[in-house]
Amino acid sequence: MNHTQDGAATGLEGTLVERLSDFEFAASRSYCAPFSAVYAAWSDPKAFEHWWVPQSATGMHLLSCEMDVRTGGKYRLEFSMGEADTMAFYGRYLHVVENQHIIWTNDEGDEGAITTVTFEDFGVQTKVTLRELYPTTEGLEEALASSALALPEQFAQLAGWHGLKP
Repeated sequence: MNHTQDGAATGLEGTLVERLSDFEFAASRSYCAPFSAVYAAWSDPKAFEHWWVPQSATGMHLLSCEMDVRTGGKYRLEFSMGEADTMAFYGRYLHVVENQHIIWTNDEGDEGAITTVTFEDFGVQTKVTLRELYPTTEGLEEALASSALALPEQFAQLAGWHGLKP
C-alpha cells in the first residue's frame, strides 16, 4: 500500500484506505458498473462468495455464506483456515436501504465494529465506501494491522468479478 501525506493509503488499482479518527477507518473505490449490480455483489450471498475471500490468503476458503440482507436480518460467514481450523464472522443488519447502504454489526468479539457500506451512483460509475467504527482505539489499531490490509485486494477482486461487467 502507498501512503499519502495525510495518512491515507492507496492500494490495488485505486482503493483508498484512510484512518478517519481514533475509532474509525474508511475504504473506497469506484467501479465501472451500475450501482444495482455493485449493491447485488454485496447483498446476494451467491455473488458475495465469489469475490470476498482474498486470493492471497493461502489456505483460506469460504465454507458457508448465510446472508439475510434486510434490516433486522442476520449473517454468518464461516471460513476454513487450513486443515482443521475454522473461523466464523457473524452479526446483524442494523439498517439496509436497497442500492444505497448496508449497516451491520460484527458480533464475534468485544472489539467488533459497526460496518457501513454505501453505494453512490455516478451514472456509468458506482462509488463504494466501507466505514468501520470500533468501540476502542485498540480495536481500530488491530483492524488496521490485519483485516483492513486485505480490503484493496478484495475491492480489486470485486472489480474483476464477471457479475459487474456492464
